[in-house]
Amino acid sequence: MRGTSGILKGVTATLIAIALALCTGCGGDQTASPGPRDVASQPAKPRVALIMKSLANEFFLTMEEGAKAHQKANAGTYDLVAQGIKDERDVNRQVQLVEQMIAQDVDAIVIAPADSKLLVSACQKAMDAGIVVVNIDNKFDSGVLAERNVQIPFVGPDNRKGARLVGEYLAGKLSPGDPVAIVEGIPTAFNAIQRKLGFEDAMNAAGMKIVASQSGSWETSKANQVVSAVITENPDIKAFLCANDSMALGAVAALRAAGKLAAVRVVGFDNISAAQELLKKGELLATADQHADQLAVFGIEYALKMIGGEAPPEDYETPVDLVTAENL
Repeated sequence: MRGTSGILKGVTATLIAIALALCTGCGGDQTASPGPRDVASQPAKPRVALIMKSLANEFFLTMEEGAKAHQKANAGTYDLVAQGIKDERDVNRQVQLVEQMIAQDVDAIVIAPADSKLLVSACQKAMDAGIVVVNIDNKFDSGVLAERNVQIPFVGPDNRKGARLVGEYLAGKLSPGDPVAIVEGIPTAFNAIQRKLGFEDAMNAAGMKIVASQSGSWETSKANQVVSAVITENPDIKAFLCANDSMALGAVAALRAAGKLAAVRVVGFDNISAAQELLKKGELLATADQHADQLAVFGIEYALKMIGGEAPPEDYETPVDLVTAENL
């Protein structure tokens, strides 16, 4: 029995040794074979966050679409996170979005701020965290930037120049001394201030009489109310200069309701598709195109250059063009 037992033990030991050798060989092969993708060894693409104003405004929807199309065409170059707010005046929500992007450790933030002053602090925190910040559409207040000793490049159009182009075209359809009104954007927004100044430049140079200048808060419904009140107080008014096309839509609706659309000119700013339809009908005289589909792209490309150390943090002016029924 002992002999048989010894033989069995020997066979068992041999089988175990063979099994261990096979397992060791298999384990060695698995270690040597590359996996599907070693993520740690791959250089990470920069992540760019685009933070916009109200996506209820067609201008910013067009901006978002342009940015997404650019990222899709450059998918190997960077990743995009696009965010917007519901209300043009919801500054707190934009601050929260900036803080979220800081927490997510994005490489760059391209922002169209709802307020030219109140977003500077949040963006400075992003820069302190090593994130590149590029300002588009609505320029940060230069005084606040200087006070905080921070430099954030603005990539966007000269809004005063664009508004002046629109105002000069309107002046050519009016007579000196004609009463006109301005429907402003949000008063704390730099682009609203600049567009108002551009309208004033053109009207004053042509000798027009500005009888009213009130904020429509960038919104169609608010502008409708403002225009309705102005035409009641100034029944002989000849034109409304609106700081964006959403407000121009409200102005046109108010004039149509009052039966004054044929007698009063309206101009806007942004060249959204709804404004183009009004241009074709002759219900809107002119608007300005700051190329919404490309504005965020300009900012994103500038941010990528800054990430790569190719661009200094300096302002970069983008195009703004007069749009009328003739050149539409």
